[in-house]
Amino acid sequence: MTTNPLKRHSAEMTDGPSRAPARAMLKAIGFTDEDLAKPIIGVATTWIETMPCNYNQRVLAQFVKEGIRAAGGTPMEFNTISVSDGVTMGTEGMKASLVSREVITDSIELVTRGHSFDGLVVIVGCDKTVPAGAMALARLNIPGLALYNGAIAPGKYQGKDITIQEVFEAVGAHGAGKIDDAALKAIEDAACPGAGACGGQFTANTMAMALEFLGISPAGANAVPAIGKHKEAEARKAGELVMQLLKNDTKPRDIMTRAAFENAIAGVAATGGSTNAVLHLLAIAREAGVPLEINDFDDIAERTPTVASLKPGGDYVAEDLYNAGGYGLVSKELVSAGMAHVSEANVSGQNFGQIAAAAVATPGQQVVAPADKPFKPNGGLAILRGNLAEDGCVVKLAGHERTQHRGPARVFDREEDAFVAVQAGKINPGDIVVIRYEGPSGGPGMREMLGVTAAIVGAGMGDSVATRGLMVGHIAPEAFHGGNIGLVKEGDTIVLDIDNRRLDVDISEEELTDRRAAWKQPAPRYASGVFAKYARDVASANQGAVTNPGIFRG
Repeated sequence: MTTNPLKRHSAEMTDGPSRAPARAMLKAIGFTDEDLAKPIIGVATTWIETMPCNYNQRVLAQFVKEGIRAAGGTPMEFNTISVSDGVTMGTEGMKASLVSREVITDSIELVTRGHSFDGLVVIVGCDKTVPAGAMALARLNIPGLALYNGAIAPGKYQGKDITIQEVFEAVGAHGAGKIDDAALKAIEDAACPGAGACGGQFTANTMAMALEFLGISPAGANAVPAIGKHKEAEARKAGELVMQLLKNDTKPRDIMTRAAFENAIAGVAATGGSTNAVLHLLAIAREAGVPLEINDFDDIAERTPTVASLKPGGDYVAEDLYNAGGYGLVSKELVSAGMAHVSEANVSGQNFGQIAAAAVATPGQQVVAPADKPFKPNGGLAILRGNLAEDGCVVKLAGHERTQHRGPARVFDREEDAFVAVQAGKINPGDIVVIRYEGPSGGPGMREMLGVTAAIVGAGMGDSVATRGLMVGHIAPEAFHGGNIGLVKEGDTIVLDIDNRRLDVDISEEELTDRRAAWKQPAPRYASGVFAKYARDVASANQGAVTNPGIFRG
C-alpha cells in the first residue's frame, strides 16, 4: 500500500506491517483501514464543565470533524484542561488560571507529538485557552489553525445589556449599600444567559480578535457568537480549511510574522482590548521565534486610534460588534488609517487588506467609528516605566480620561486583603491601591484583580482611585524578585504620569536603597506541586510569563 504523501507524520504511527498493533488498537474504537490511510488531524478542545465559556466546544468539534472528513482527512479529537477566570476570580483558585496556559500548551504539544498528527485544529474559549492554542500551534509548527468558540450573548437587566463585569461591580455596590440583596441577585441571574466566553472586550474576545489579525484564525470566524448555526458552519469550514493548509504545507510560523504581530497589537489597541494581550502576544511571539518586546505595544498603541466602543471601556458587547459587521470593520479602519500591514496572510487564504476590503457595515451601526473620527485618538493601553516598574508595566486607557494621578499608597500583600478593605469602606477617594506579591512567581500565577477593581467601581470610586478605570498591571520586576513595588509602604506617595509614561514612588533613591538592603524575599507560598514548579520556572511578565524559553532567546 502506497503511503498518502500528506501523511507527513502519521505514517510513522499507522503504516506498514510493524504498525499492526497500533492499527489494532485504533480499530477497537471504530477507525477503519480507509480512515488510517488518510492524513490524521488532531482536534483539540478545552471543554470543561466548570464555566459557560467553553461549554459548546464538544458540539463544535463534531462539525470541525465533519469538515475534515469531507476534505479527505481523519480527525482524532482530544481535550485538555481549562480554568475559568470568571468563576475563580478573587479566590485562591484564580492562581491556577495563568498556570493553566502553560499546561494547556504543553498538553496539546504532547498529544500532537505523541500521536503523530499531520495537522491540528485547536478550539479555544476562556481567557488562557486562546493564547495557549496559538502557542501550541507556533511551537509544533504543523499545518493548523485556532477556532474561537464564540462570545456569550449579553444578559438583560432593566432594559440594558450587561456582562459579567456588571456582576462584579454590583458586588461593590452591594457592599457600599447602594443596592440590596434582591438587586444583586437579579443582576447575578441575568448576566450570563448561555454558553460562550465573557461578552465584553475582556481577555477572551480581545485575544480572539488578535488571533484573526495575527492570521492564525480564519477570517470572520471568531466574531461569530457561540450559540447558533452560523458558528456550526464556521466550525465545519475550519475542518475543511485545515486540510487545505495541509495540502499547501502552510505552517503557523509562515503566518505568524513580525508584521502580523503588529496587526494583532493594532487590533487590541483600536478596540480598547484587555491589557492581558500584552502578556499573551509576547508569549506567542516567543513560541513563534518572532522578536517582540513590551515597548512595541506602546509604540503601536500611541499611533493607533480607538475605533471601537466595546465594554468595559465603551458601550457595546461582542455580539453587537458581530451584528455591526464583525472584526473586518476594525480591519477596514486600521487599513484606512495606514495602521495595518495589508499583505499579511490569513489561514483562510486571504490577506489582511482583502479581509478589510470585504467588510460590510450594517447601516446605522454605532460600534465602530471611522478612523478619522475615532472615539479616541490613541489606543487603549500604554507601557510605563519608572522606579516602580524598571522593566515596564501596562496601563489600560480605555474607559477614562485621566492621565495623571498622585495619591497615597494603600498597601496589601494579597488580593483578598485589598478586597476586604474595599468592602469595609476603608479605601478613600484619591488612594492608590497597591497589591504586592501577586506576580507570576510571587502569587504564583499573577491573579487578575477584577474582583477588587470592579468592587471599587461599584462602590462609586472608579474615577478617584487608581485601579479600574485607571489601572496598572504586569509590573516588572515583581515584588517577589526584589522589584521596588515590594518596597512601597503604607502612605507613600505614588505618582502615575501617563503623558510621560512614568510610574514612580515619590521617595529618594537613598531611601529606596535603604529599604532594598533591609528587604528579604518571602518564602514561596507553595513548597511542592504545580504552583511551586511554575513559580520556580516562570519568566517575568514583561517576557510574557512563559515557562518555555521558546526558539527566540534574544
